[in-house]
Amino acid sequence: MTSPMQTLSEHRCFGGVQRFLSHDAHEIGLPMRFSVFLPPQAEHGKVPALLYLAGLTCTEETFMIKAGAQRLAAELGIALIAPDTSPRGARIPGEGDSWDFGLAAGFYLDATQPPWASHYRMESWLLHELLPLVGDAFPVDLTRLGIFGHSMGGHGALTLALRHPGMFKSVSAFAPICAPSECPWGHKAFTGYLGPDRAEWLQHDASALMRGQAAAPYPQGILVDQGLADSFLEVQLLPHRLEAACAAIGQPLTLRRHAGYDHGYYFISTFMADHMAHHHRQLAG
Repeated sequence: MTSPMQTLSEHRCFGGVQRFLSHDAHEIGLPMRFSVFLPPQAEHGKVPALLYLAGLTCTEETFMIKAGAQRLAAELGIALIAPDTSPRGARIPGEGDSWDFGLAAGFYLDATQPPWASHYRMESWLLHELLPLVGDAFPVDLTRLGIFGHSMGGHGALTLALRHPGMFKSVSAFAPICAPSECPWGHKAFTGYLGPDRAEWLQHDASALMRGQAAAPYPQGILVDQGLADSFLEVQLLPHRLEAACAAIGQPLTLRRHAGYDHGYYFISTFMADHMAHHHRQLAG
């Protein structure tokens, strides 16, 4: 069941339309915001789409404002969908105390621990509510859907792609949290949202999920870009864990390490065209 959408703002952009929207999310129990860019090709029929998941402290606006993706999406004929990064207005005590847990830090999973379990249901909202809502309301072909993201959102893109085989045709990430069960950000989020059982943590850990695959889930390849001047690289991101997991099962992975690039949107915008082309090749097929 989905609720009607409210358009918060609408902007002409590279011949297409950029919209910011909200709806009453049943899975979350609160209004949720998201953004959609429709390329000009959507005026003539359904287009493939990319779901982008943003990182810690971000909103549904961050990617659309900073990434420089709309020009590329307009050229390639791809819709862009970007959700908010957590519920807002749950009024859970302490949810705004930390920048890496609670508000703007939903980690794209369904919390099982109180008090978070009642509203922090990001995975179910995205897959069972938001995507069907967008598919019904806009000329978007959900059979040609890719997923990508940055940092916490890169974690979300990789894990959702592995947890829901067949839903996404392509996947990539910028500086993803590759092994959250082994880093401080993941320890904090998983303990709070999922509790102390590490077996539950591994169900939301991209490297662990990849190791558990019987065969390469994305034989056309996964693209990951990582800046070597990223202050979070050594402690939080751990891309070598994903690299080893992919190698172990024969999953093609292009992991590019870039000297001098940090964790922010200057880095993301630099390599956005490569990611859009990566998804276009797979979604066009």
